[in-house]
Amino acid sequence: MRIITVLLSVTLLSLAACGGKKKKEAAQQKQAGAKPQAIKVDGYIVTPQPFQENIEVPGNIVANEMAEIHPEVSGRIVQLNVAEGKYVGKGTVLARLYDGDLRAQLNKLQIQLALAQKTEERQAQLLKIQGISQQDYDISLLQVNSLRADIGILQTSISKTVVRAPFSGKLGLKNISPGSYVSPASVIAIINQTDQLKLDFSVPEKYIDKIKTGQLVTFTFEGSKKQLGAKVIATESNVTENTRSLTVRAAVIGKIEDLLPGAFAKVQLSFDPDPNALLIPSQAVLPQARGKKVILYKGGTAIFADVTTGVRDSSKVQIIDGLKPGDTVVVTGLLSVRPEAKIQIGKIVNQ
Repeated sequence: MRIITVLLSVTLLSLAACGGKKKKEAAQQKQAGAKPQAIKVDGYIVTPQPFQENIEVPGNIVANEMAEIHPEVSGRIVQLNVAEGKYVGKGTVLARLYDGDLRAQLNKLQIQLALAQKTEERQAQLLKIQGISQQDYDISLLQVNSLRADIGILQTSISKTVVRAPFSGKLGLKNISPGSYVSPASVIAIINQTDQLKLDFSVPEKYIDKIKTGQLVTFTFEGSKKQLGAKVIATESNVTENTRSLTVRAAVIGKIEDLLPGAFAKVQLSFDPDPNALLIPSQAVLPQARGKKVILYKGGTAIFADVTTGVRDSSKVQIIDGLKPGDTVVVTGLLSVRPEAKIQIGKIVNQ
């Protein structure tokens, strides 16, 4: 009787184990046959909207005219009239070089010329009465003309010992002192014409067709938050090869006392608005090794699409190519979504 009881217990345990295994296998088969769960994401419907493109580029303030003041000849400075930081008029004498030796030579030539002129006059009288030949008279006349030419050369050399301001402007710091020996390579001072300042800046070549003569731009400079204006007056004749940018020059509007040549400026450019721009949230764009992609919602499936982007602001980016009005772009859960994955739109963020 005891043996029969043990055998019944073993049989019941075996049946229970087989039943549990079959239930587990059935559950696994049911789970394998179930459809994968769709990933819930938020979407953004692409719609045309007005968009004004604004960019900011660095600029540099330059004087209307700027020149390094050099002497034309070598010599010793005997007079220096450089008023540092002061305005001077065109032609103002800034320095004089020693010219004593040149003036001595000039005086000698002038005496020789006076004597040669008297000789030429006597020779002319003798020629009239045929007292000398034409050749003798020509020699005396040649001497007069030669001395006059030498005097002209010396007078030019003497005038070069006087250094004058090439135009009206503000002088900088002087680099020499009275008594210094200078040469044409020496810089006496720098003069800037600051009555009219200019603004130089560069824009990427894709904006070349948007830069027009007469176009207004705004800028700020270090030390001032005030928005200033300038008007485009010219552009460079070629694109800079290294940077692929075009240099633009604008005339600063008005006279700003604190604005000096060489100052750094931040230039703001505003272009004509596009009434039908396609904009999407910046986070919707996925940078790739080759280009950029977005995820589109197409009938419950995630489709990865290549796009070409334009400019961006703090929250949105312009799409130049790859999207059309009405497309739904995924804006959340991007890292969880794989190509052809099933997705479900939780909400449309722009509705």
